[in-house]
Amino acid sequence: MEYKPTFRLFEEFPEISTQQWEAKILEDLKGADYQRLIWKTADGLQLKPYYRQEDLEHLTHMQASWGYNEFARNLKGNNEWEISQIVQEHDPRKANLLALAALGKGAESVEFDARNILAAEDLQLLLKDISVATTPLHFSNSPCFPDLLQWLDGLSPNGIKGSLVYDPLGHYALYEYFPSGKTRELEVAAELIKAAAKHSGLRVIQVSGNHFSNAGASIVQELAFALSQGHEYLYQLLQQGIAVEATAKHMGFTFGIGSDYFPEMARLRAARILWAKILDQYGLSDRQSMVMQIHAVTSPYNKTIYDPYVNMLRTTSEAMSAALGGADRITVLPFDSSFKRPDEFSERISRNLQQILKHEAYFNKVADVPGGSYYIENLTDAIAGEAWKQFQQIEEMGGFLSCVESGFIKQAVRSASERRQADVAQRKQVFVGVNQYPNPDEEMLEKLQPVADTTAIAELKPARATQQLEALRLAVENHKKKGFKAPEVFLLTFGNATMRKARADFSTGFFSVAGYRILNHTGFASPQEGATAAAKSEAPIVVFCSSDEEYAGIAPAIAHIKKTAPKTLIIVAGYPKEMVRQLEQDGVDYFIHLRANLYDALSRFNEILGIA
Repeated sequence: MEYKPTFRLFEEFPEISTQQWEAKILEDLKGADYQRLIWKTADGLQLKPYYRQEDLEHLTHMQASWGYNEFARNLKGNNEWEISQIVQEHDPRKANLLALAALGKGAESVEFDARNILAAEDLQLLLKDISVATTPLHFSNSPCFPDLLQWLDGLSPNGIKGSLVYDPLGHYALYEYFPSGKTRELEVAAELIKAAAKHSGLRVIQVSGNHFSNAGASIVQELAFALSQGHEYLYQLLQQGIAVEATAKHMGFTFGIGSDYFPEMARLRAARILWAKILDQYGLSDRQSMVMQIHAVTSPYNKTIYDPYVNMLRTTSEAMSAALGGADRITVLPFDSSFKRPDEFSERISRNLQQILKHEAYFNKVADVPGGSYYIENLTDAIAGEAWKQFQQIEEMGGFLSCVESGFIKQAVRSASERRQADVAQRKQVFVGVNQYPNPDEEMLEKLQPVADTTAIAELKPARATQQLEALRLAVENHKKKGFKAPEVFLLTFGNATMRKARADFSTGFFSVAGYRILNHTGFASPQEGATAAAKSEAPIVVFCSSDEEYAGIAPAIAHIKKTAPKTLIIVAGYPKEMVRQLEQDGVDYFIHLRANLYDALSRFNEILGIA
């Protein structure tokens, strides 16, 4: 029997034009600037507050005649990906046990640090009881990748799945030198491509785009630099006699995934589109060989030492972006890896996070979930357009190697990182538990563990967005460890009840970022009463918290504090422009407000209080 719906929901509503929507928005804004609704990303992309079906019509990649839209979907027909775990142990026997445990508890592939695999016997110990033919295996830091591939071939001559994380151009971008010289490294790359010919599931060159994002590069920058690096491999290996198609089939890309939820998934879609566009210029006939294979790694750049369990939420968002963006392999770094060696608990959480996305949320069942979304398609197009523009700029400057040699890439990444850290210091970018809503009772100094840093001498240094602010708080903890008490901040609240509470809350959050102890009060009857209490407290910092109008009468209170405790820092919460000069003459040392730079201000206070 044919089913006939008794009602059609959307027929109950009249069609509304874009002009009508815009008129309603302008009406609701009541004269305010429409631009306040435009979201500007870190890359300068301007995104509208809403999108409609008509916004798809002008998108290049949505046109069937363009020929690359299919690559946004990854051509897989489903959304499967490898749940991958990194085994950091260098001893082959111990690493083997850790890998077996991971594979037995949900990991579908493992990545080994192969620096101590110096002979075939070492590899046999490492892979004992692991099915080399069916388990995707990935190897980094090998002292001799061609030998490693030969030993792997001996263990599974009929096929190997996985990758060798061989990336001499990435090493050059990081350290500005080639370990064995440029010529030899590219010869090794050519040898690996030739040797990998019989292993269709093996990638032997990995473009480490995450080097750039780990150092603070933006989403678009990382994509543009990675595309340029990938193209440099195509060109350099073509000079070695290696066909572009052979290189493309055995090359993969690693991207660091941050917590910009929709932009990250759109970036992976854009990456596949642009890589196919590059390969198409070389006349490749096999569409499947034009698909970019993507390894997504949750970004260390936005992970925090303080309130570390929040990192679990950040990695959840990142893994979702990677999965919905169509990554082929996803590595969720343990939430505590920013300050210690991960343990069994943190690694289990990382694995189970992906298991939930697969087996409870079914993210692997539908290909290209975001495809067709008015917003994400426009975001894909915007990211692709800007990344392509930057890619072309690099090519016009001589290509990837030339831009590393000239310092262009390093400077671009540093500038981006400085902008991002400035946004954190001014709380334009919120990091819960660090620059917003810090836990005043949390101490992390004793929990820090030495972590091997292989990039200490890198020119393109890894960083974290919150590391400057965290350093201030760790300095305060160290100050306490030496036998001193934490600096105390006396909040002198008076006058307007609403304003004094708002500014007391602001001041509490401001100084808690550095771990200062807050002495609060429900409100004094007058500034003079508060000044007497402040002087008795012997707190080195006193913050006046009230409305701008009531700051006009605080001169006597300031004079009392200065007379009783001359070294006390007098601070006003807010920035009353018309009376700033007068307040400074009255004895106010600093003003803290929404536009103040947290790092600069707290650094100065630490310095004055002798906290190094």
